[in-house]
Amino acid sequence: MVKYVRKVLIFLVEIYKKVISPILPDSCRYYPTCSTYMIDALKKHGAVLGLIMGIFRILRCNPFVRGGVDPVPDNFTIFRNPHPERYEDPIIARKFHPQDK
Repeated sequence: MVKYVRKVLIFLVEIYKKVISPILPDSCRYYPTCSTYMIDALKKHGAVLGLIMGIFRILRCNPFVRGGVDPVPDNFTIFRNPHPERYEDPIIARKFHPQDK
C-alpha cells in the first residue's frame, strides 16, 4: 500500500513538473530543484519521510535564503544537506571536484 502512495506522489510531482512548472517563472533557489528533490526524497526515504523532507525543502526555498546545492541526504532530516560534495550528481561533482585539464 505504501509503495502505491509513493508512486502516486511521484506521479503528481511529475505532472507538476511537466504541466504547471513550465508556466511559472524559474524561482527555485536550489539545485536540484524542489520538485526533483521531492521525487528523490520519496524514492530514497519512502512516502511519509520523503513527503516531509520535500515539504520542508519547499519551505526553505524562499527569498530570505541564498539557496545553492542541496541534494537529498542519506539520512532523514528536515534541514539542509551539510555535505553536498558527497552527492553523486555529475554537475555537483564538477563543482566540488573539478577535473584537471
